[in-house]
Amino acid sequence: MNITREQLRLYAVTDRAWAADGEALFRQIEDAIDGGASVVQLREKHLDEAAFLAEAERFTALCRRKGALSIINDNVDVALKSGADGVHIGQEDLAAMDARRILGPGKIIGVSAHSVEEALRAQAAGADYLGVGAAFATGTKADAKPILRETIRAITAAVDIPVVAIGGIIRENILELKGCGLAGAAVVSALFAQEDVRAAAEELRHLCDKIAEED
Repeated sequence: MNITREQLRLYAVTDRAWAADGEALFRQIEDAIDGGASVVQLREKHLDEAAFLAEAERFTALCRRKGALSIINDNVDVALKSGADGVHIGQEDLAAMDARRILGPGKIIGVSAHSVEEALRAQAAGADYLGVGAAFATGTKADAKPILRETIRAITAAVDIPVVAIGGIIRENILELKGCGLAGAAVVSALFAQEDVRAAAEELRHLCDKIAEED
């Protein structure tokens, strides 16, 4: 396993919808890390491969300089070429086993899971952590349906790798995830849609520490 529960406490997922431009996005990322984000995932759905790679190289260098882990969403080739710490893939993307073969044993591979069956399959294929959700209704992914707390608890109990919740998590609902066995939470708008990203990260990191406490 290439990542610990503690490293996954506050997991930031970028969305340039709330950044005026590329420079503003990088300022937001830096503020998120300064506020306590220990992992940052670069998610770009609309850039071509060359632009995504150029951005990923700069992103990876920033995360390394600031002491955070750099994860690339969906694109294993960009993760490899940019030197990022790892990749996060969904159920419809490249299989975790194939991602491991391409990236090698030392890189982090995260996989989205929505059921115990998917979670166990991802773990067996070599995933280092799971992103489980949607925890709540979310505007980031319109097709993401919330899953039951019982399902989250069943997943964390079934696997040996750390699990973060994702989807619709904001400061007002995050404590509802306490007692689910989570390592932390992955957030998008709760960070990057805020006027003061660093202050939001500081508060969320404190709340993530609470949900990760053992009962």
